[in-house]
Amino acid sequence: MMDGKTLARLAAVIFVAVAIIATAIEMNRRDVSQDASVTFPPSAPRPDPLDTELARCSGIGEAGSRDPACLKAWAENRRRFLGQPASSAPGPQPSSPENGAR
Repeated sequence: MMDGKTLARLAAVIFVAVAIIATAIEMNRRDVSQDASVTFPPSAPRPDPLDTELARCSGIGEAGSRDPACLKAWAENRRRFLGQPASSAPGPQPSSPENGAR
């Protein structure tokens, strides 16, 4: 037969094991419910007309270097990439000797 002290230890170990398992199950259950409440279908981003035009220009090959719409699209792409503000005057601004570095 088991004495009282050994029986108490065995009961304590079983209690701790059940508590750990219950905690793990509860933590896992909370994660699933939070994921389900937060999951929304992503909204489709609106296509950028510049991206469409750049793809068209890329598709026409060498003729794109003579196409005014392609030249304008590439200039806008460079402006965005370099982070420059939009200018009100169309086309690149030529540098004059008065404004240039000496």
